[in-house]
Amino acid sequence: MGLLGRLRDLLGRRDEPTLSIDDPTLVVVVEAFDIVEADSAVLARSPQWRADELAVLRHHVRIPSEQVERARELLTPDGWVLVAGDISHISRVQKLDALHCAQERSRMASLAQRLGGEALGWDALQPRSPAAR
Repeated sequence: MGLLGRLRDLLGRRDEPTLSIDDPTLVVVVEAFDIVEADSAVLARSPQWRADELAVLRHHVRIPSEQVERARELLTPDGWVLVAGDISHISRVQKLDALHCAQERSRMASLAQRLGGEALGWDALQPRSPAAR
């Protein structure tokens, strides 16, 4: 890619709308808590999910309280935010597609297992659609 293309990409990124994991307008648009259902099927069955917009991907996991800080250390460098609780939430903003959802589901299952916990599933949140407001 040439210099002009890279410059165009950089400038284009500034125009992308931002989203925060604590945005008060967020609503759940898709849920995946059945381990046998493919992430592509989960996304395909959701009429609310808008593929062209950013979303908050939120994993629901059980992590022993003594392992929460270790999990946070492992997740933070990749932009994940862990909110601890009986069921902890691990979230970050990204565009969703089936491949990345499947990869992240696998990653969270592996992380939870290594730390003596359990991955329960994931959901995705996006701002309430303008038509629903």
